[in-house]
Amino acid sequence: MSKIGIIIQREYTSRVMKKSFLLLTFLTPVFMAAMIVLPMWISSMKDDTIKTIVVIDKSKTLHQVLKSNEQYTFIFTDEPVDEYRKKQADGKSRKTSDLTALLYVSDDPVKNPNAVTIYSEKQINVELKTYLNNELNNYVRDSKLASYNIPDLKKKIESSKGNVTISTIKWDEAGNEKQGSAEMALIIGMLAAFMIYMFIMTYGSQVMSGVLQEKTSRIVEVIVSSVKPFELMMGKIIGIALVGLTQFTIWIVFTLILSSIGTALFGPELSTSAMPDTLQMGQSVTTDASSSEMISEVMAMLSGFDFVKVVVLFIIYFLGGYLLYASLFAAIGSAVDNETDTQQFSMPVTLPIIFSIFIGIYAAQSPDSALAFWGSVIPFTSPVVMMARIPYDVPAWQVLVSLALLIGSFIGSTWIAGKIYRTGILMYGKKVSWSEIWKWIRVK
Repeated sequence: MSKIGIIIQREYTSRVMKKSFLLLTFLTPVFMAAMIVLPMWISSMKDDTIKTIVVIDKSKTLHQVLKSNEQYTFIFTDEPVDEYRKKQADGKSRKTSDLTALLYVSDDPVKNPNAVTIYSEKQINVELKTYLNNELNNYVRDSKLASYNIPDLKKKIESSKGNVTISTIKWDEAGNEKQGSAEMALIIGMLAAFMIYMFIMTYGSQVMSGVLQEKTSRIVEVIVSSVKPFELMMGKIIGIALVGLTQFTIWIVFTLILSSIGTALFGPELSTSAMPDTLQMGQSVTTDASSSEMISEVMAMLSGFDFVKVVVLFIIYFLGGYLLYASLFAAIGSAVDNETDTQQFSMPVTLPIIFSIFIGIYAAQSPDSALAFWGSVIPFTSPVVMMARIPYDVPAWQVLVSLALLIGSFIGSTWIAGKIYRTGILMYGKKVSWSEIWKWIRVK
């Protein structure tokens, strides 16, 4: 085995066998799967508590509007609000725990929209307020429509509402049709961009920390007696890259397995009918689609994307972006003597990758804009920005140009980092400046 291979093996095994790596690798898919399954399970849960609302209706118009049902019980009374509050305080009326709220209507809501007030000892929840708003707004609307004396006016208005659904179809080179989805492209692009960003920042900083730790502990003096500094740097960079790919692969496999198990266990029991009927004021949310139909629709949208292409390009851009930044992080770690000094030199390196995530967000919404194009071509931002654009079928020539520049930049950054690493790794006790680093780069 070559010397670089030995270093790669050492870096890989020492990190993969850590308890922190194992816990993070295997618990993260559980967490991600839970984030998918738990909302489905929670949405199926209903509050079975019957809420009691006392209504003081001075307008005498709401007896047929506010009717008791399985969730709400309405009790109409003519007692004044102050008298009722006094009885509540004296404990002479219904127990406070049995009463949810008191609804006071001082005038007909059709004539006075501000005539309704809710009194309660505890803060009422949004669901109750939204339900009352919906019922009263529907009553006001129906009353106003009836005052126009136009036959079947309500039905005519309902039938005139637009219900346009736009289907997205893509043509491939052979003219075959596939269902597309702009929303799904946005989700896939942003997910891939954020993962690239996270991996580059996480494992790039690990390279810098590892180099700095070996330098400060003087272990590197023993290592470089057997291998060249460049071989040591490349072995560390490649070894940590393999750790990242291993973790990424395990995450994907475990997340898919756990999500499938969770959907199989809970999916048949979950229905969109479990969602609240009043999510927005003045609107009631209804749906006839079953869970199986929704899953089929999602799968149809996903079938319009070439996931093999997405995964392959993700791995290539991850490796290219990581190798570009990891070589620079390794150079920084070799040039300084402590963690404090790394902040001074790492800021110019991290700014482009941080800036790239903002361009990526913009590119996922406007993938063909000039900013998105140049962000996906410039090597320091292309790993993140290009992955945000890939689901939108970026032309092949743009991908090739982007990869060529990324590979060329990696080669150049590795050459520069090697020259810095060669000098800085064995230098101690001297405050390094940018001008000093420039001298190391120019040394032949």
